[in-house]
Amino acid sequence: MAEDHGQAAFRIRVDRVLQPFVRHEADQLVAIDAELAPVAEQLEVAVAHGKRLRAAFCYWGWRAAGQPDSDALVRAAAAMELVHAAAVVHDDLIDQSPLRHGLPSSHVALRDAVPGRPLPKAAACGLAMLVGDLLMSLAGRLFTDSGLPAAYLSRARPLWAVLARELVAGECLEILRTGGLPDTAGSLKVIRYKTAKYTVEHPLHLGATLAGAPADLREALTEYGLPLGEAFQLRDDLLGVFGDPARTGKANGDDIATHRPTALLAETWHAATETERADLTRVLGRPHLPPADLERVRDIMHRTGAPARIERMIDERVERATRALEQTGMPDAAVRALTALAGTATTRRH
Repeated sequence: MAEDHGQAAFRIRVDRVLQPFVRHEADQLVAIDAELAPVAEQLEVAVAHGKRLRAAFCYWGWRAAGQPDSDALVRAAAAMELVHAAAVVHDDLIDQSPLRHGLPSSHVALRDAVPGRPLPKAAACGLAMLVGDLLMSLAGRLFTDSGLPAAYLSRARPLWAVLARELVAGECLEILRTGGLPDTAGSLKVIRYKTAKYTVEHPLHLGATLAGAPADLREALTEYGLPLGEAFQLRDDLLGVFGDPARTGKANGDDIATHRPTALLAETWHAATETERADLTRVLGRPHLPPADLERVRDIMHRTGAPARIERMIDERVERATRALEQTGMPDAAVRALTALAGTATTRRH
């Protein structure tokens, strides 16, 4: 689905907040010492791309509570994109993913900053970890310095602790379950905490809580946000195996090479024959996956019907999410925007 004009215009507003904010922080780093220039550059690279969906969900959580458009709210919402940038840098580092948006991931790009040093790969990984940490810190500062009234910020501040706890929990669960026996229910729990909550539910709740939304509206936003966030990641898992790298900007087969606990793999495993499971066992977790092995995994997935089942899981979750909007009584503009965002988040090719 093509990005609608409203979301495209909103994305420009968010970029006009993010880019000068992060550029200033990058300049401050270089002012400390010129040797920090590669680290500063990765701060800017980390926020240079993205659909700004998390900021949009925060904005429409605010509007769903009946609040008007607000530049200060857009600044607060832009902080969600810094959370995402931090999560991406850390995720790529943990998974040792080489590419992001068609460019070297931070931990790869930063190897150029430590040529000839002892353990250069480890040094670059340490630098990337610190880039992610700084991005998360900057997210909190952009949020609190957004210009919203202190009373509004105060009622939303506790949600930041929940967001951080659940995001870390999801990432930890993925690490703990990587390489284990594929299990759909376990994979969906990882999806919920690693991606669904911080991508959709938490931004919606932050916007709504800033706006002073009542509990019943926040509950309705959860009924919309959780299934939609799960559908978003299920789509990402399909793209990770079957997507076009020229569009996704990521290497195909990363989930296979690292044996991540995806629902797509779990659905494949449980429907596979003994011979197919033996082939999967041989390939899963194999670094530098040869194209023939990736193609064999794709063949097994298609033979078992796993991609079609994941597509049905996506459709079911999008339907649940959009149906939840019908029960809220929120402004029509918010219903229309959140319905459109459900399509944008789950029918993408990258």
